[in-house]
Amino acid sequence: MLTLTQFVSTTNDVKDVKVDFTLFLNAEERTRSRYRFQTEDGQVFWLRLPRGTVFQDGDQLISLTGEVVQILAKPEPVLTITAKSPLDLLRAAYHLGNRHVPLEITSTYLRFSPDSVLEAMLLQLGLEVKKEVVPFHPEIGAYSHSH
Repeated sequence: MLTLTQFVSTTNDVKDVKVDFTLFLNAEERTRSRYRFQTEDGQVFWLRLPRGTVFQDGDQLISLTGEVVQILAKPEPVLTITAKSPLDLLRAAYHLGNRHVPLEITSTYLRFSPDSVLEAMLLQLGLEVKKEVVPFHPEIGAYSHSH
């Protein structure tokens, strides 16, 4: 069992570090700072990081004994929204944000966890909704602290 206590963000230069383990986490799991994860092959990892730590794809964690664990975004079911115009996409972002939905925002699509009520609303607004299983990278939020 490895206890992970040190966080290295992808915004730092981490290219030449030897990675000992890879931990695939979905979007919700990447927001946990104190948790016990067990991989499919039985490896156990304990997170003991400052509260509010949020991992991005490629971030690294270092154990008490010096092992490096890389965090990768695990594919998960999502709805991907596209629109015929930027204004329609902005309108969809407004309605989803008004419901406090964790949302991945790009200039060409929005992405969020499946919800049949929201899906129906977006279809009624004339947006295209596609069901996918891909890594999900929701916005962290305006008031979160970067590490």
